[in-house]
Amino acid sequence: MKITFLNPPQPNSKYKFLGVVAPSLGIGYIAAVLEQNNYDVDVLDSSALELSYDEIGEEMLKRNPDIVSISALTPTIGAALDAADKIKNVKPDTIVVLGGYHPTFEYENLLKEEESIDVIVRGEGEYTMLELVQKIESGGDLKDVQGLAFIDDTSEDKTIIVTPDRPPIQDLDELPFPAFHLFPMEKYKILNITTNVATIITTRGCPMQCSFCSSAALHGKHLRRRSYENVVDEIEMRLQEQNIDTIAFMDDTFTLDVKFVKNFCEEIKRRGLKFWWGCTSRVDTLSEELLEMMKDAGCITIFMGVESADQQMLDKMNKNITVRKTMNAFKLARKVGIRTIASCVIGMPEDTRESMKKTIDFVSSLKPNYALFSLATPYPGTRFYKETFEKNLIKIRDWSKYTLINPILETIDCSKDDLRSIQKKAFIKFYIRPGYLISQTRQDGMVLVKTIFGVIRQMVSKKTNGNTDYNKTNVNARGGK
Repeated sequence: MKITFLNPPQPNSKYKFLGVVAPSLGIGYIAAVLEQNNYDVDVLDSSALELSYDEIGEEMLKRNPDIVSISALTPTIGAALDAADKIKNVKPDTIVVLGGYHPTFEYENLLKEEESIDVIVRGEGEYTMLELVQKIESGGDLKDVQGLAFIDDTSEDKTIIVTPDRPPIQDLDELPFPAFHLFPMEKYKILNITTNVATIITTRGCPMQCSFCSSAALHGKHLRRRSYENVVDEIEMRLQEQNIDTIAFMDDTFTLDVKFVKNFCEEIKRRGLKFWWGCTSRVDTLSEELLEMMKDAGCITIFMGVESADQQMLDKMNKNITVRKTMNAFKLARKVGIRTIASCVIGMPEDTRESMKKTIDFVSSLKPNYALFSLATPYPGTRFYKETFEKNLIKIRDWSKYTLINPILETIDCSKDDLRSIQKKAFIKFYIRPGYLISQTRQDGMVLVKTIFGVIRQMVSKKTNGNTDYNKTNVNARGGK
């Protein structure tokens, strides 16, 4: 049995305009589990390869898979469904499986309205997908597989079958390393530079419960961590076999377990491994000692969630950090010499022009190397989505607009157009500063210039068309009416 994993086109990715294109960890892990069980597997990353839907169809005819599994986030769900339509058009008998964050939480709407989708995998997909393939191959009953949703074709009213949730994988070390040998690794880039980059994740689950984050909704509140030896084993393999020189750790908070990070850094030094890496961090988990160890082990960039300069706003987001701790974290990183990326959220329902200006000015005062000014976006599965949905605050239901760049909500004193203007001005104000341009160009060279022009181009040209008459009953799975 042949299985093709498809990463759909991502024209609206929040990362692409920053020059970041990276392999999908979710697809990599699931493909590896199937390979481990002797299935014929390949990957089509149509985003990295910049394929059209017609080209996706042509690839399906060439590869001739029995099953196609498509991974989808909220902003890519429309592209995933268009790809599914194309696959069914050229190969009607192909079983199309949909998985990822968005399908996990929106499976009911998707199955009711999308005839091209046969099965949805909910939650962590490694063993659910394996058992699904085994059942299809043997002609078994899909109702026996945990973590699925599908239409019961034997029922007259097309009843949706939802099997019991699959428990999260507790021992992450038991998973094989992601099957990146199936990916077009030469197509991935950071800051518009093609580089030998790999993505790695060391944890699943997050106990912090920020209101706008969908990770804990999918992976649970309990932090599950790979052993540091297992992580370094993967790094060593990638360095030796795939000529990797840069690693991006995709954990929600890589530094949450300080003991793990210290052991990890010491193990890298002990094995004499040389590579560059970056990670995410909460501002309240960093110390000068830890940062020194991280830098000595190759860390060059840390992404930190600033979110807001208003303590009340931080508390409403359930961030459990303080403005003072944010200031200290950036000060320490600057002292040690690690690049920082500051990320903030503007346009929360309670935000005002004054509070947003305060946040934007605060980000500049932190002196990060790069900054992201994201518009508040309620993703399905989050507490933030539930609250804004119930209060009917969501103004746009075109899922392709859920990119953190387009306004989805309005605030106390700002319309969607106002928020778009504020965001645009925030990016321009931060990046178009003579002193900043001179100092960062010395550090990053023309890479910085390309990145800045990408940011400004996106801010200036981005359209915000979408459904403005959103309510709870008139939308379909693709985000239209």
